[in-house]
Amino acid sequence: MDNMSITNTPTSNDACLSIVHSLMCHRQGGESETFAKRAIESLVKKLKEKKDELDSLITAITTNGAHPSKCVTIQRTLDGRLQVAGRKGFPHVIYARLWRWPDLHKNELKHVKYCQYAFDLKCDSVCVNPYHYERVVSPGIDLSGLTLQSSAPSSMLVKDEYVHDYEGQPSLSSAEDSTTTWTGNRTAAYTPTIPHHQNGHLQHHPPMHPGHYWPVHNELAFQPPISNHPAPDYWCSIAYFEMDVQVGETFKVPSSCPIVTVDGYVDPSGGDRFCLGQLSNVHRTEAIERARLHIGKGVQLECKGEGDVWVRCLSDHAVFVQSYYLDREAGRAPGDAVHKIYPSAYIKVFDLRQCHRQMQQQAATAQAAAAAQAAAVAGNIPGPGSVGGIAPAISLSAAAGIGVDDLRRLCILRMSFVKGWGPDYPRQSIKETPCWIEIHLHRALQLLDEVLHTMPIADPQPLD
Repeated sequence: MDNMSITNTPTSNDACLSIVHSLMCHRQGGESETFAKRAIESLVKKLKEKKDELDSLITAITTNGAHPSKCVTIQRTLDGRLQVAGRKGFPHVIYARLWRWPDLHKNELKHVKYCQYAFDLKCDSVCVNPYHYERVVSPGIDLSGLTLQSSAPSSMLVKDEYVHDYEGQPSLSSAEDSTTTWTGNRTAAYTPTIPHHQNGHLQHHPPMHPGHYWPVHNELAFQPPISNHPAPDYWCSIAYFEMDVQVGETFKVPSSCPIVTVDGYVDPSGGDRFCLGQLSNVHRTEAIERARLHIGKGVQLECKGEGDVWVRCLSDHAVFVQSYYLDREAGRAPGDAVHKIYPSAYIKVFDLRQCHRQMQQQAATAQAAAAAQAAAVAGNIPGPGSVGGIAPAISLSAAAGIGVDDLRRLCILRMSFVKGWGPDYPRQSIKETPCWIEIHLHRALQLLDEVLHTMPIADPQPLD
């Protein structure tokens, strides 16, 4: 594992606990933390006597497939399935979901040609190296929401990543030349890309691409802008809070700085860096002070393309994000989940096109519901069991209650440092966490303004 950019990467000689902890940092988040830990612990224990294979696994996962790696094998069971935490599944699928594609279907994997123990080869041992498999579009998946930027057949690979030749050497040019990309909403929620289509969590110290605002070899390059309206001068503004109190001025990030760092240091803020350490608050408690000490290197926010946003966690502690994009990708209701982003992870948290579609749909729904409600209140839509249209009016009230503030929430990200909130924590609201930020995305707000000009909606009025 020479030339490794992660200086603290473990080897097969390290304790199982250290190896598991390192591999947990690269998981994609589709499974619960408990399940992921059990699955990784089980695999590491099975490989402890096969040091070369364990080293291959560590190399593959911690470099996101950038380094060639050997097969990583476990014994095939009688029915071919592996049981983890009371659940059974095909082993190569379990680990591909953990480290590459959280929303993977079991029929979507195809092994690379140099894999000697692929699941489909029916050997006594099964290779579970996630980078020995590629994802293909399954004929059973509804493709209506997808756009393949190519005339290739539907069985074509979803995304060309590092395309390996037979000897297992990464062929960068193949990935760069690829024009077949999946631009619909089934792409993995926790499968971030790094330059040249390398999937998985980013290495701890990746080569940065300054000014890489409109990626050339990326699905964004093939999409026309959503709006011809000029981009705003500032791509986002960031407000810092302690509990429910904003501390300091709102920090605006110019569009000339697509990558901004929010950290806990005391240097002066400006341009592409917002330092929270130098902000004072007379009401700051000891608990808040302790939490602030752990912000450290904080996070990087990166604006890609017309307005997609990615987060890189630079802190030694996880950050927690409220993101409608991640909610949707995880199959959760909007605002229903809080997403934990581990140290060193690099993950997409906002998709401008999805947000635009959502605001159009909600505005249209609110407009139609308000009109139907008005008609129902007037008694023009009698329904079964209704009296003067009262029942239908009440059933429509929720949809008609969508206001401008609801649509604005689609354009905002919230992120807490160190401490989480939600169903799994004693803190139910982000306003109960010691230090957090709210990020207003200006391009999205600009698009919302356009939507509201074409589909004006009134602020919801209470029913009499």
